[in-house]
Amino acid sequence: MATELEIKLSVSEHAQEQAVQWLAGRTDVHSGKTMDLVNRYFDTPDGVLNRSKAALRIRKAGDAFIQTLKTRGEFVNGAHAREEWEWLLDGPDLDLDLLANTPLHHALDLSELGVVFETNFQRRIFWLQQDAGMIEVAVDSGFILAGDERMPLHEIEFELKSGSPESLVNAALALADEVPVFLNLVSKAEQGYWLAGLYHPRLEGEHERLSVTEYLKALGHGWLLDKPVPTQMLDLSRVAGAAEAAGCSELWRQVNDELSRGVLVREFAERATLMGRLQLQLAAVGQG
Repeated sequence: MATELEIKLSVSEHAQEQAVQWLAGRTDVHSGKTMDLVNRYFDTPDGVLNRSKAALRIRKAGDAFIQTLKTRGEFVNGAHAREEWEWLLDGPDLDLDLLANTPLHHALDLSELGVVFETNFQRRIFWLQQDAGMIEVAVDSGFILAGDERMPLHEIEFELKSGSPESLVNAALALADEVPVFLNLVSKAEQGYWLAGLYHPRLEGEHERLSVTEYLKALGHGWLLDKPVPTQMLDLSRVAGAAEAAGCSELWRQVNDELSRGVLVREFAERATLMGRLQLQLAAVGQG
């Protein structure tokens, strides 16, 4: 079992091309391999794993088959920190025996597990040297498939391999200054569950004071559902305080004004750098 620390950015297809050019033009970046990945996600018919915030998949990468279990974990200072178990398989079938020493063993009837959706994409790897550490940058382009439904997938994922967590946020911010990005707290798995009809996020007005993480999650749900976030119905005073602490109050005002007018999160994030820059700066100062 390992713990991974990563930042996931959703982008448009055009912004992804811009990001590749940005990476290729840096002297502290070198290209790695490119691979096609086929990923099948498993759950029970009623989505027990999804409700438990866990994801179980088998990935085909070249001739290798890899079974992976991930917990949702925590979102801390801009990055996801979560537990992960990974095993090499001899073939494409799920090995239930490998789950015996994981939290799943007592959480559900393993015999009920079946394929719920797939995420199939090409991954291009870059290696970024940052502050005496190393960051893997994965550029993913493909589709999420559930039954007859499918949706495009374009992501850029920064994963810390060595060095300080701060360097991870700094690297993502450097990209966000140049390319429109969206810090997405909705994972590939959650997008797949939504497409399969097993994940039902809602955008409702809440009167309690939202933390930074709760605000970012609300933006993620707006992005997924392609609906306006009802910011006028939310108490965002803690988020405003975090923006002041991060030195980005003017950026916060610009973004909040747009969202208050009913602008769609996805549309706004894809046409300007304001959204991604604000998200990463807010996340960097903590939970607010």
